[in-house]
Amino acid sequence: MKESLSFFLPFIFYIVALLYVGFRQKSNASDTEDYFLGGRAMTLPALVATLVTTWYGGILGVGQFTYLYGISNWFIFGLPYYFFAIVYALLIVPKIRQHQALSLPEMLRDTFSRKISVIGSIFVFIIISPAPYILMLALLLQFFFQIPFSISMLIGLAISIAYVWKGGFRSIVSTDKLQFIFMFAGFMILIAYAMRELSIVHLWQSLPEGHKNPTGGMSWQQLVVWFLIASWTFIDPGFHQRVMAAKNTQTARRAILTSVGFWFFFDLLTMTSGLYAVVLLPGLTDAQTAFPALAGHLLPPFVKGVFFCGLLATVMSTIDSFTFLSAITLGNDIAGAFKSGNDQATINRYVKIGLLITAGVSILLIYLFPSIIDLWYNIGTLTLPPMLPALLSAYFKRLRIPNFATLTVMILSFIISAGWFTTGQIKAVDGWAQYPMGIEPFFPGLVFGIVIYAAYHTISRLKSH
Repeated sequence: MKESLSFFLPFIFYIVALLYVGFRQKSNASDTEDYFLGGRAMTLPALVATLVTTWYGGILGVGQFTYLYGISNWFIFGLPYYFFAIVYALLIVPKIRQHQALSLPEMLRDTFSRKISVIGSIFVFIIISPAPYILMLALLLQFFFQIPFSISMLIGLAISIAYVWKGGFRSIVSTDKLQFIFMFAGFMILIAYAMRELSIVHLWQSLPEGHKNPTGGMSWQQLVVWFLIASWTFIDPGFHQRVMAAKNTQTARRAILTSVGFWFFFDLLTMTSGLYAVVLLPGLTDAQTAFPALAGHLLPPFVKGVFFCGLLATVMSTIDSFTFLSAITLGNDIAGAFKSGNDQATINRYVKIGLLITAGVSILLIYLFPSIIDLWYNIGTLTLPPMLPALLSAYFKRLRIPNFATLTVMILSFIISAGWFTTGQIKAVDGWAQYPMGIEPFFPGLVFGIVIYAAYHTISRLKSH
């Protein structure tokens, strides 16, 4: 679509402000703790801003899901994440602060062994991939500016990580404060305009019955998998990073609990916007563009520019953080693990190289899985089963099994889930995977790990008697 000059004014302001705020932050290039964690002195407002913005990057995926499945979006992408975030704040935060590891793989190394840490690093790198969010950003830029997808992807990625190269975690947190304002303001404005055209009561009455169904027509297996994917929180290196960046345990815990309230409010805004798109824009050919299409339908040029900046802020705040975490995993947890005697300046240099590698891998993943929801589902399906038991046992000593058994379970859980997944894809019918016995690949890998852990502890108890 051809946009007027007034549309571009908010966009120009947003980009200039973002780069100014990001580049004015300085990080000590020879201090890993400062570059990774901002000196471990983050206050409650800063942590809330970075938590809320970072974990709501999947904005186009949320719009797509709401447009296709209605209110089930909240029961899949809202409620389960509140639950696991609260559990994390109450039970996991003290364990992390007690351990004091800079990253999740570092905690695995200190708790178990270097081999387990390296295997865990590979899974963490996949888990924290910014690919789904780079895809969303490219789609946004392509939709509004009518430029080729590949160019949109490269421009968005370059802007999102340029300031991270210089300022590290401090730059991420500083820009997240700005993006927090834009993302909430954008959707509040969109709903205000939508309500002028159709009231909330009439919106609900106009929805297809299927969109009012909390399950969205999904099978119980899919619902359980989506719910358990929310336990991603337990193995998310970004949560770990922010807990360690807080000035104390109490601040970290309060920040997560406060963020749950903001997530709930933003979920209401996005779900309502998606439902308006269902009613006002029936027959939309690409559900991933539900939000920008609704803005194009309702908003005048300048206001549409403000909303567009809100979308950008929601996505870019996740890209910079996830790209940085992936780079830390490559530079500190993998490269650093194989080269002893590295000083902090060398590790930071490895991390900067990791930023470039992460960008390249993400672009490859986007071309392999060009659907936002597919990327989320597949990444969670393959990486949670091997990582969840190992990390929970790192947090809680009573759950641990011998190092060799831990490593074996991690590898075999992944092989089982990946084999199950591959079999289903090979036998797909009309694009729908046909998994053995109709069981989603998430379950075999996770159940295998749980059974091995349970069997070990059962045998150990019997021997002790």
